Amino acid sequence: MNVAIIGSGNVAATLGRLIAKSEHKVIHIASRDIGHAATLAKEFNAAFSDYKAIGEVNADIFIIAVSDAAIMECTGNFNLNDKLVVHTAGSVSMDILKDTSENYGILYPLQSLRKEKINLPDIPFLIDGNSEEVIQFLEAFVHSLHCISQRTNDNERLKLHAAAVIVSNFTNHLFALAEEFCNKENVPFDLLKPLINETAQRINDLSPGNLQTGPALRKDIITLDKHLKLLGEYPGLRSIYLKLTDSIMNYPSEKEQ
Repeated sequence: MNVAIIGSGNVAATLGRLIAKSEHKVIHIASRDIGHAATLAKEFNAAFSDYKAIGEVNADIFIIAVSDAAIMECTGNFNLNDKLVVHTAGSVSMDILKDTSENYGILYPLQSLRKEKINLPDIPFLIDGNSEEVIQFLEAFVHSLHCISQRTNDNERLKLHAAAVIVSNFTNHLFALAEEFCNKENVPFDLLKPLINETAQRINDLSPGNLQTGPALRKDIITLDKHLKLLGEYPGLRSIYLKLTDSIMNYPSEKEQ
């Protein structure tokens, strides 16, 4: 299958590698930055251009892999008539593509993707289409990439996108804050990495709601008070600590509502 990718960032590069690895062919890369398009295209021995020339490309599927905010700008530069076009955004409606082609859909990778990462991660794809034929095409395409797919509408995808921000972006921010705290206090952050890995691995077997541990769950006021005094010189981190402690303490009652 011949694939054209619109975009040259993390998602475009990672999906391009996944597609090429699965014996499809990336034939064209388009980007508003022609230099970035040329660099990524070289990796796949593909042609390249800016957005405006993409309508002249003959591909089986066109994948728009740009930031959520850039999709409108991108699609305003070309029309694909009846060629299949999809975007990879989690929080943008499928209908943003309705004036770009008669056949359009969603191919959202529910994963954090970095083009610097050599080994490809497991990627579940959330898919949708403006017709059953498009959805079935995307299911077959994802299957050919040796990945799993899940049909989701715009509202369901937005909910999963919000949850993804919580489990990925928010937790990584906590890692960053903890690392900064350790560095300033001259204690080794690396000693926490086995704990981080173990905590993440446990949810493969049990619900996170049944795995909570720590002084907040035990309502260990003495330990909590010691931590809060220690964090007195870090008001931002102390505030987050208090809010999460309160959330953990109230979680059972919130869960029952």
